[in-house]
Amino acid sequence: MYILIILAIIVCALLGLIVLIQNPKGGGLSSNFSSSSQLMGVQKTGDFLEKGTWILAIGIMVLALAINVVAKGGSTSSENPALQNQIEKASKPTTTAPGPAQSLPAPAPVKKP
Repeated sequence: MYILIILAIIVCALLGLIVLIQNPKGGGLSSNFSSSSQLMGVQKTGDFLEKGTWILAIGIMVLALAINVVAKGGSTSSENPALQNQIEKASKPTTTAPGPAQSLPAPAPVKKP
């Protein structure tokens, strides 16, 4: 399980780096330098980065599902019986509140002059 978590962290870091490397769609400052990168013959860099983004995103989803399957669920009973008894005692309601049989006395009537 720890190997899957470490692998997921590495994939997240790689995905963050690939996203930061990519040029924004709106242009911005990188639009001024786009022609210089195409002069050197590096026209397919965007396709490689886009495919890498998709592959890493799908990898994160698969790793998240795998970690969820491998990890122990919270619905299982506790292995420690003392802890389980303490949980059962805390979940039982107490009867210290006054019930219908223990009503408060009625207020005294007010005399009108």
